[in-house]
Amino acid sequence: MPATGDDTAYAALFAKIERERGFRGNLYRQKCLRRRVGVRMRARGLTSIDDYSALLDKDPAEYDWLLRVLTINVSKFFRNRETWDVIANELLPGLLVRGEPVLMWSAGSAAGEEAYSLAILVWERLGSCEKGELNGVRIIGTDIDQASIDLARSAEYPEVALSETPEEIRRRWFVPGPLNRLKDPIRSMVEFRNVDILKSRPGFKADLILCRNLLIYLDRPAQGRVFEIFVDVLRSGGYLVLGRVETLAREVKEYFDVVDARERIYQRR
Repeated sequence: MPATGDDTAYAALFAKIERERGFRGNLYRQKCLRRRVGVRMRARGLTSIDDYSALLDKDPAEYDWLLRVLTINVSKFFRNRETWDVIANELLPGLLVRGEPVLMWSAGSAAGEEAYSLAILVWERLGSCEKGELNGVRIIGTDIDQASIDLARSAEYPEVALSETPEEIRRRWFVPGPLNRLKDPIRSMVEFRNVDILKSRPGFKADLILCRNLLIYLDRPAQGRVFEIFVDVLRSGGYLVLGRVETLAREVKEYFDVVDARERIYQRR
């Protein structure tokens, strides 16, 4: 299909964003990105892509708003509770009795809801044990968006982020208010890093990787590169948890066994 004027304008816009801010739009699904650019155009009262590109020149702060929209990964604590039940009842018991340090990675951690949900489950299992056992567990959240990392570190969340959180966990671990504040020691269990997974490898080996609803935003070649990283980072016997609408790339299926097909949980061979 021949390129349209919009195609050319969007290509120029994404080339500009990559040049100025390093965001590689060609790696993502174009329909999704275009919808998100449209959100910012409407917010600024513009209808022309060229006019929006000119606005970026006049108001560089708009780049920050745009990148926040382009990279947003809406999440909640304990989203899809059935998945978390499998993690708590089937994965963590084996991971936490090895007597060795355990590293868990939330890839595309957004504002930290997923990484902190994992930390809560770990504490609930080990909190009554020796402190050394908790010290042996590292949880790292990475995201491309620095604003999301800042939100994660602040550990303060609107009510909607807790809409799937069990009531007893809310009472135990959150201080209610206009924003619900997560308590220590859960906050101190998680380290957040600003990382673009498509540009740099994380520099550690993991026993559990959570990457839920990030891959759906990437095109197939980019998905393949992410899966190659997961194969390299995940230790033998470790687990990979994807979003419910995501599947393993054909090229890496030989490296994994299916633990739970419905919840998209796999174990590294």
